[in-house]
Amino acid sequence: MLMRTDPFRELDRLVERVWGTAARPASMPLDAWREGDGFFVELELPGVDPESIDLDVERNVLTVKAERKPTYGENTETVITERPVGTFSRQLFLGETLDTGKIEASYEAGVLKLRVPVTEQAKPRKIAISGGGDRKELGS
Repeated sequence: MLMRTDPFRELDRLVERVWGTAARPASMPLDAWREGDGFFVELELPGVDPESIDLDVERNVLTVKAERKPTYGENTETVITERPVGTFSRQLFLGETLDTGKIEASYEAGVLKLRVPVTEQAKPRKIAISGGGDRKELGS
């Protein structure tokens, strides 16, 4: 049987129930970075059924919604419940330089991975410089 070793955890739960605030964040932690011609986002969603994940893009706002259900039944007496359950939502504001029409998504080992390509106009490119041999002297 599991023993309660944190005497303040019960106080945290009481505060969370009374004021509706979590003592620690219950959202989707994420990492985001740009690499080459793509922008990548990884969101942690352990224990979430992939069928419950919903991705929606409106203008340049990407909304991620997911639901984590408890693995135990309704008539179960829980001893410790630290893993958050319910519906989670997170919005990402994407820049104009990202192609939201070509977002790729995969879910593996509790991590939702997104790849958003960079638009052609935003990709780095070389600019040619014309040489001095093509110049003509004025007044000749």
